[in-house]
Amino acid sequence: MAISVERTGEGGIVRPTSISDGVHQRIYEKLMSLEISPGARIPIDGLARELNVSQTPVRDALNRLEQEGLVRKAHLVGYSAAPQLTHKEFEDLYNFRLMIEPESARQACRKLTSESLTRLELAAGDMEKDEQPAYRNSRYSRFARADAHFHDEILKIAANEIVRQALADQHVHLHIFRLMFHSRVTREALEEHERLIAAFRAGDADAAYNAMHDHISRSRDRLEAAFE
Repeated sequence: MAISVERTGEGGIVRPTSISDGVHQRIYEKLMSLEISPGARIPIDGLARELNVSQTPVRDALNRLEQEGLVRKAHLVGYSAAPQLTHKEFEDLYNFRLMIEPESARQACRKLTSESLTRLELAAGDMEKDEQPAYRNSRYSRFARADAHFHDEILKIAANEIVRQALADQHVHLHIFRLMFHSRVTREALEEHERLIAAFRAGDADAAYNAMHDHISRSRDRLEAAFE
């Protein structure tokens, strides 16, 4: 398995990431793109052979993915991919989001500073990078993480840690992106995020509320097709 590289922010220095990080990323991509099906067993030895690494970084990666809610571990059974959301769980999750995220966006807009706006714009920009990874699922998987970071930044600015932790504990964005592996999910989300950013830039708290409500409602409508 080739070790990936990343660039630092200053001077364009390239440094290798660890083998463990590379293994984690590849398994994460397989889970997000459904190459590893929800509920499927994940044999450590098989992954180690496929990725041409020892079993140690595979175990490390699976432990991290278990903490992220994408993998489950059962006694005497081993690791398996987390099951897909049921339709009822999907509806409950979106109803929960509609209750708390629009109001969080409104509160965040009222508490916004120039520094926090800059952080939010950078988080939004991370989703719009035109890099073309070798694998399409790499780009989609990266977008899922960037989307989670963007929404978390809004909750961080709103400064309600109970709400923020509640959403983090549900691993909301990773699970919803597993429902449908499609470019429409990312393309339309980017447009909706831009409307959110515009409301924040204008300092319009009600517009931020409406933009977030619209974004979550549209996201629900896009992903509803996964249950048809």
